[in-house]
Amino acid sequence: MSKVAIVTDSTASIPKEYLEKYHIHVAPQILIWGEENFEDGVNIMPKEFYTRLKTAKVMPASSQATPKYFHKLFGDLLLQDYQVLAILISSKLSGTVTSAVQAKEFFPDAPIEIIDSYSTAMAMGFQILEVARAIENGATLKECMALAEKTRQHTGVVFAVDTLEFLHRGGRIGGATRFLGTALKLKPILELIDGRVEPIERVRTRTKSLHRLVELAEDRIGDRQPVRLAALHANAEEDAKAILELARERIPSIESFLAEVSPVVGTHAGPGTVALAFMAGM
Repeated sequence: MSKVAIVTDSTASIPKEYLEKYHIHVAPQILIWGEENFEDGVNIMPKEFYTRLKTAKVMPASSQATPKYFHKLFGDLLLQDYQVLAILISSKLSGTVTSAVQAKEFFPDAPIEIIDSYSTAMAMGFQILEVARAIENGATLKECMALAEKTRQHTGVVFAVDTLEFLHRGGRIGGATRFLGTALKLKPILELIDGRVEPIERVRTRTKSLHRLVELAEDRIGDRQPVRLAALHANAEEDAKAILELARERIPSIESFLAEVSPVVGTHAGPGTVALAFMAGM
């Protein structure tokens, strides 16, 4: 019986050790910076990205992972006798699902399935890791699809941004448009709901926003167990460490770690963004 291979995209923000452990294949999003194109997390890494961003006269933009890349990746995996399950960033945030569907059309009878995670970052990453663990235990492609769809109801992510400028410019702001034009000192807290960025509230200080993320995650998780947590950041490692430490104190979890979002996510969320992603009850 053919084994299942997992494909995702670079917005998943899954730490490298997990990618290697579970043999997860990553299609890079495209970062467009003036006349230059970069493959997200391949030939531009977070440290280089934020250093360059500080003095940039032209702001970066992004484009979805290409059908060409998915076509080659799917073809290579099929030649190795894999069945393929692609779990990708929300179609309400990116055209990545469409790219994968276009690539799949070149293999009309092949065992390739594409799942819209309705999420991104480690909210999507936890969905992927849950399926990866099931594959290790011999799960079939059909079972993996059902599990991936189930995990969507058990994952979430709340995040605080320094400014809405980056989300607004990139067209990913969703319902948070109603926060535009408010007092600059107020820190917006946002959440991915049904695949879109939605506003939750505004708080007065950075410190309050960090504590509020943990409170919101705690509320969303409720009494569901087990819990997995990930604190994510865009060039704000110390703040993410503080959130993770506080979350570990307040939310019993079987797994928790720190992760850095990719340059493409940083392009849209903006430097200084911190987030708390979770999976509960799986």
